[in-house]
Amino acid sequence: MNRRVLVSVIALIVLLAATGVPAAAQANKAVGVPKTYKAPRTPDGQPDLQGFWTNNTYVPLERPKGVTKEFYTEQEAKEVEKRAAQTEAEQTTPGTVADVHYDFTQFGLDRGQNTFSHNLRTSLIFDPPDGRIPAMTPQGQKRAAEAVERRKRVGRWDSAESNDLDDRCLMMLGSGPPMLNTGYNNNYRIVQSPGYVMILVEMIHDVRIIPLDGRPQLPSNVRQWTGSSRGHWDGQTLVIETTNLTDKFAFMGASENMRLTERFTRLDEETLRYQFTVEDPSTWTRPWSAEVPWKKDKGPIFEHACHEGNYGLYNTLAGARAEEKRAAEEAAKKKSQK
Repeated sequence: MNRRVLVSVIALIVLLAATGVPAAAQANKAVGVPKTYKAPRTPDGQPDLQGFWTNNTYVPLERPKGVTKEFYTEQEAKEVEKRAAQTEAEQTTPGTVADVHYDFTQFGLDRGQNTFSHNLRTSLIFDPPDGRIPAMTPQGQKRAAEAVERRKRVGRWDSAESNDLDDRCLMMLGSGPPMLNTGYNNNYRIVQSPGYVMILVEMIHDVRIIPLDGRPQLPSNVRQWTGSSRGHWDGQTLVIETTNLTDKFAFMGASENMRLTERFTRLDEETLRYQFTVEDPSTWTRPWSAEVPWKKDKGPIFEHACHEGNYGLYNTLAGARAEEKRAAEEAAKKKSQK
């Protein structure tokens, strides 16, 4: 533990002692954790995290502007969830392209019609205390600016290869790591066996297989979309450390050198606490951490059907060319009228 972290921990302990609120109570306030709970055990004696879970939540990753506290009251949280559900149901203007593309409520994809975690937090990020992603380093800012310029030179719809990975049904945020809720299909299945933990992701049906046997990470020249993950038990908590990521699927603009630490703790029969810490000195000025409660859900998980561009990759590209042609014709017409 470095000096800065030690000082922060001491300061937190002093603050909690002064307020008379134990650290565990502060950490558990968000999801209403029972005071005494012992997770069931797998046949090999490990805490049992198995089952079907969802990380559905209406809590945003970053604290909204104008909100200055870490937790809402019960009434405030329910009002926020109600407004968010209404916005999600309204979604788009009827008859627009976006409305035709995805009608969440018609197909039961919205969070309001599914299991979601009632959470008093005002943001998933709890460190830094302001609930916001830290400032980018100069190196991170430069890389972000280069990405914007690259996007201007190579349009998203210029070719099949220039489509985003989610357009091509290759990767989505739900797979992570870290594993955050997306618009829909926020479901996971955890299976444990001696020496391994498997996490099946419904969205794009990715599978994370995490060894627990102490083996080293992959060589540094081997890069993967979901990185190289290795796990171990820290008491009741499963800790997963991931490296060897790639800039082709960069989380929030991170570099390929991002290091992620995930922590899974079973709080009761219906709840897992999922925490993660992002460390990337070449992107952000300090590490940052977030917490997402996972709620027990019904199984099984069915294969997620994803089709490139949803309407078909050919149609997506053909539509882009047609829009470009129409824009060029309109520009030429205006020029001739001058």
